[in-house]
Amino acid sequence: MRAAVTALAARGSRPTSVDVDDVPLTDAGQNAAYFVVAEALANLEKHSRADSAAVDIHAMGALAVINVSDDGVGGASMAKGQGLAGLADRLAGVDGTLTVSSPVGGPTQLTATVPLAARNS
Repeated sequence: MRAAVTALAARGSRPTSVDVDDVPLTDAGQNAAYFVVAEALANLEKHSRADSAAVDIHAMGALAVINVSDDGVGGASMAKGQGLAGLADRLAGVDGTLTVSSPVGGPTQLTATVPLAARNS
């Protein structure tokens, strides 16, 4: 996951820091997490007017927590019909969640959670 997220961040025009732990996800969870980061960074490029961004993925309890933040103008919305609502639907398919904090004037922080894969003991 680290290499894939680093590659996504490198494609953008804004400096984006990446801090990704090796979190155990199912294939579906990994696909959802990747899609969230890809969509969030694409939205950042199109709408945020940010100078910089950050992507962090860490395990917290039984969840992978994915944070994508930027120092842009804010105003991102999870209203029905918007791209972020689609991300929430995709995450719901893997028992994940999405929250967005994006006041007008910024900054924006998108936080997604995805359950960790069960580890075999």
